[in-house]
Amino acid sequence: MNEADALPRHRGTRAIQRMVEYAPSTGGLALWVHHRDLPADAAAPAVATDGATVFYASAFERLSLAEQAGQVAHEVLHIALRHTQRYMDLQRLLGNVDLQLFNLCADAIVNSALAHLGWLRLPASAVYLDRLLAQVLDRPQEVDQALLEWDVERLYRAVDDRTASGRSGSDRAQAGQTGGSGSGRAGSSGATSNAQAESARASAFEDGPRSARARALAATCPVDLVPDPDTTAPPEVEAEHTREWSERLLRAHAGDGAYSMLRSLIADLPRTRTPWQQVLRRQLARGLAPKPSPSWSRPTRSYIANQGRAGPGRRMPWEPGFASSRPAPRLAVIVDVSGSIDDAMLAAFAREIEAIARRVEAGLVLIVGDDRVRRVVHFEPGRADLGDLRFDGRGGTDFTPLLEEADGHRPDIAVVLTDLDGPARFRPRWPVIWAVPASHENSAVPFGRMLVID
Repeated sequence: MNEADALPRHRGTRAIQRMVEYAPSTGGLALWVHHRDLPADAAAPAVATDGATVFYASAFERLSLAEQAGQVAHEVLHIALRHTQRYMDLQRLLGNVDLQLFNLCADAIVNSALAHLGWLRLPASAVYLDRLLAQVLDRPQEVDQALLEWDVERLYRAVDDRTASGRSGSDRAQAGQTGGSGSGRAGSSGATSNAQAESARASAFEDGPRSARARALAATCPVDLVPDPDTTAPPEVEAEHTREWSERLLRAHAGDGAYSMLRSLIADLPRTRTPWQQVLRRQLARGLAPKPSPSWSRPTRSYIANQGRAGPGRRMPWEPGFASSRPAPRLAVIVDVSGSIDDAMLAAFAREIEAIARRVEAGLVLIVGDDRVRRVVHFEPGRADLGDLRFDGRGGTDFTPLLEEADGHRPDIAVVLTDLDGPARFRPRWPVIWAVPASHENSAVPFGRMLVID
């Protein structure tokens, strides 16, 4: 048995060999993902992905080699562009994302990136970005220009004009069993619980004109994105994976040049976003770090080491040492109770603040209010306890009295959890971090720095 025979094989092996032969660098991206054959009786598309693995159904073997290469290249680009993970991120942000419409938008971008290659063949039913823009959004645009402008999130937001339908729970459950917008996890043996749950959520909305036109385009296209929430990585890990794939894409595209599988460096390249928890830790650690100041009551170490002398009969001038300018750093946390901050986000924010305050042993003052101060709570250094942080919105917002109250406690830095819907007529001398939900990230901060939490 030679070495090639010993290598693990799957239904996509010949297609990957063709990709590497014609586009060594970008085709080689397929070697960074997992590949798995499904049982012959699995109810799944010919090929699909959960964002990390390409799944092959028995129908894949009936395709020509050029068609197989087109299908595998399509799925590899879905993985490299992080489309499954970006769908779940958008779902967490918006609360309801139609998988079929999102899959269509992702397919249009990937198909358009691959359409210039003669050594692979895409399905006859494949939808391309220029066609989607013209028929759904009434925005005719050359495909090369469109690839430089549209990413999958922006495209989905433009296409999705669904509205709440007000259908009953039983109607939605029935729709979840009969009308699918997905095909379930490819890795499961015929189980379609994830697809049914997604379809039930989507059925609570009625298509607007754009969504209806898009769904008609997608009618013959299989849903090949099969997101699995159980495999979601922590934000720090996901950010690292995104950075790695972005670098692989850029290197591979540069390596293949005119033979690259990517038509151009497209706008849909995955963007690395540092998790907000990491940004908050870094900024607060910097703001709460001890700031030494000259102390005339104690000399420097060099003065002590030389016993105050520069030589025989010569005394050194007094050189003051340094001491911490405060006994303990102080952190002010202002919570705007009129803002659109959900319980899950509030709990995550509270956990981060607690951990940071304990790690740097900082005193903490919690100020709760809307257009006036409602509550002030003090915590001893290193003893912050925000576990029971629960508030209800009350109405208007004015940051002025909240910031003035915080100023009276002489903090070293403050974090304001808010949606930024209110004036701030008082500008303190200490730095301010505005922690804002992603739905309000386009709002302008009056001063200080914005931190988007999602």
